[in-house]
Amino acid sequence: MRGLSVYLSEPLTEAFTVWMKRMREIGFTSLFTSLHIPEDDPSVYTERLRRLGTLARQHDMELFADIAPTSLAALGKTWDDAHTLIDWGVTGLRVDYGVTPKQVADLSKRMTVALNASTLTAEELDEMKREGLMTDNVEAWHNFYPRPETGLDRQWFDEKNDWLKRQGLSVQAFIPGDGTLRGPLYERLPTLEDHRQLSTFAAYLELTGSVDRILIGDPGLADATVEQFASYGDGMLVLRAEAYTTIEAALYRVQTNRMDPARDVIRSVESRAYGRPGDRLLEPVAAKQRPLGTITIDNMDYGRYAGEMQVTKTDLQADKRVNVLGRVIEADRPLLRSVGPGTKFRIEWV
Repeated sequence: MRGLSVYLSEPLTEAFTVWMKRMREIGFTSLFTSLHIPEDDPSVYTERLRRLGTLARQHDMELFADIAPTSLAALGKTWDDAHTLIDWGVTGLRVDYGVTPKQVADLSKRMTVALNASTLTAEELDEMKREGLMTDNVEAWHNFYPRPETGLDRQWFDEKNDWLKRQGLSVQAFIPGDGTLRGPLYERLPTLEDHRQLSTFAAYLELTGSVDRILIGDPGLADATVEQFASYGDGMLVLRAEAYTTIEAALYRVQTNRMDPARDVIRSVESRAYGRPGDRLLEPVAAKQRPLGTITIDNMDYGRYAGEMQVTKTDLQADKRVNVLGRVIEADRPLLRSVGPGTKFRIEWV
């Protein structure tokens, strides 16, 4: 599952509504919002939360709210009736402090509860279970970390998640966005420090399979990233690349990595079947080094391999039988690790 973060310090505009509908269409099924805004007018974020809940229902999306006793009070609620936020379209609450094990257990019988994945201890979880915690309705959510150098260590993260899953809990984590960033630091909002400078889509692919829910911590995405998510939902990986020469139309098509994947390169199944896409590209040119992410086509000196398009997965030496067409941009080079046997991909020449 994947989702978006929405911050109620800003109004929910018509443009946001259109964007949210588009994101739902390409597979985003969850929304997250934070109500830790004590300086704001409570009536404003009460109204906005209700509006967001209405939108979530209209688009069949889950809505989780990060909440504390002070923000509950501002909404006119207590822990005893917090579950009535379901009537506003809120499907789950992320709780951290100021709530007792019994209150968490009681809440879990009425709605989804998200606990702090990073700080939860065995003793705390056992106490909640003694109070009747419904683990089927409980998730473990990691924080995001605005300050650089404070994100979680990957090995510790994986070990903690292994323990959480053995307790019967699903696990959530944040990845950074790359459109509108959240203040006051505007340093992106990842759970893992390794992801702070990584592209949003690369961070998503890296976490896929290791956690159950992935949320984008920042409130916006670049259009190109939205396109990557949309294409991935259709079973295709988009790799953006800089062209070093005029690119033939055939090389804009969808490609497929061979089912017998090579160690060093991604090999396009279709390229040699295109009938040699342009004799001009097959004439030998000055050989160039092929660092990771280089896109090439075998020239006529490679005999029956002429016309095969490849993308290098490691640094390779120059070869007079191989013409260099361009290179995958730096932000998308980590995506090459996700190209496995039979993976469909398209080069987006930029």
